Amino acid sequence: MKLPSNVIIPDDKITQYLLVFREQDDKSKFLAKGGFNQNNSEEPKLAIYNLIKKSEAIEDITNKYGTFYRVEGNLRGVNSQYLSVITIWLKRTIDNRIQFITLKPKKEKQVND
Repeated sequence: MKLPSNVIIPDDKITQYLLVFREQDDKSKFLAKGGFNQNNSEEPKLAIYNLIKKSEAIEDITNKYGTFYRVEGNLRGVNSQYLSVITIWLKRTIDNRIQFITLKPKKEKQVND
């Protein structure tokens, strides 16, 4: 299934989480490879919207908060670099709205010959 176009991507999730350096689970250095930073904080949001327009959402777990979905694909950076990512979404039980939870680099599995 594709996620609807009216998903919620909170600005704070981009500006105060994804684009902020953290000692643990830092995403800012990864996103900087695509040219994303605090000065163009709308761009990662647009790239995420573009990703969900063309990629399928895969249902994951369900808990008391709702059903989680995973969307994998490539974010096109402002510098035309592609970043392989996994985005996590929650279809909230309380109102059935779908909200962006997080993004992480997609690590390719190593195949041993």
